Amino acid sequence: MSAQPITLAIIGAGSRGMHAYGKYCLDHPEEIRVVAVADPRDYNRNEMAKQHNIPTENVFTDWRELLSRPKLADAVVISTIETMHKAPAIKAAELGYHILLEKPMAPDVESCKAIVQSAKKHKVILMVCHVLRYAKYFAKIKELVDSGRIGNIVSIQHLEGVGWWHQAHSFVRGNFRNVKESSFMLLAKSCHDMDFINWLIGKKCLRVSSFGDLKHFRPENRPAEAADRCIDCILADDKCPYSAKKFYFDKLNSGEHHWPLAMLITEFTEQALTKALREGPYGRCVYACDNDVVDHQVVAMEYEDRISASFTMCAFTPHGRFTRIFGTKGFIEGKEGTLRILDFTSGQWEEIEMDVSGGHSGGDEGLMQAFIQAVRTGDERYSRTGPDVTLESHLITFAAEQARLEKRVVEMKEFE
Repeated sequence: MSAQPITLAIIGAGSRGMHAYGKYCLDHPEEIRVVAVADPRDYNRNEMAKQHNIPTENVFTDWRELLSRPKLADAVVISTIETMHKAPAIKAAELGYHILLEKPMAPDVESCKAIVQSAKKHKVILMVCHVLRYAKYFAKIKELVDSGRIGNIVSIQHLEGVGWWHQAHSFVRGNFRNVKESSFMLLAKSCHDMDFINWLIGKKCLRVSSFGDLKHFRPENRPAEAADRCIDCILADDKCPYSAKKFYFDKLNSGEHHWPLAMLITEFTEQALTKALREGPYGRCVYACDNDVVDHQVVAMEYEDRISASFTMCAFTPHGRFTRIFGTKGFIEGKEGTLRILDFTSGQWEEIEMDVSGGHSGGDEGLMQAFIQAVRTGDERYSRTGPDVTLESHLITFAAEQARLEKRVVEMKEFE
């Protein structure tokens, strides 16, 4: 391995850009270092520049400024909201940057295809941040399936428990609450999971159906005594499970001064938080927001070789992912951190406990390690989330949303 770290520009210094990928760079300066940043928000841009000692001439308010300059780094992270992915990704590919692109690739099919085509045309590495493939727990499930230990896959059930508090934070009050401002829920939150299912099965998906809706976080479900803002609400202290006042002040008082609290404030004081809850989007009553994404959805998929799969996304759960894989010789069930395997021949169970520490159960770190290796060597085999496989699982996700909206079974050949 070269003694020189690879260099990185970051477009979008928010929760992911600064606290996931940027933090990895700070923790591993011998592997990778940030040399440029673009973000329109003063605090985020300046904090990123300060943390990484980025020279002033490489600090930009707009990605267009960064990418109008001669190439500044080996690679670029694009971690803006997905509606702003297409243009910088295509421009970065044209300039020869290797690209780490936050998921989802883009909010529509044609933009996803355009990004993939540009990366291939200009022969740059494009890795999409489907971090589950890089987390040891999820990679272990893939290893068990591929080993043949449970025979051939017959069916899969997979659940993403979004968590009641996470739904309220990100998908009712937050940046991903509205389809027009970001993307539909299945793409914004669960394209990880659709990709994970597709990875496990490793065959072509043939057709998709889906059902779901926004059931609970609606104005008609608002209690009569609820206020427009939790900070003023008589229910906020102990009578509402979605109280922003209780949730964020608990984070502040327990010293959890990172995501999600860091989405509201940069000064971790009672005064700053009170102001944010009184004036900002995260202080709104969950029944008085401009959200329109679903809070529950079920997807059914039929694959080649008579394999079926189902995926459920639900807000009204503890936070975490749960998986069941039904094979011809055995059965696997998993809840992040614990796997249980039943061998049909012996009738014996085996339990495996795994370390799931780190961002996305260690997937953030695994992703960065793979990206660094791919960029350093030019070898795309280090990538598990290259353009083709990512586009494939994105198309299944788009098909699922089309099936939900049109109330029909969608054939995947419609997306060819």
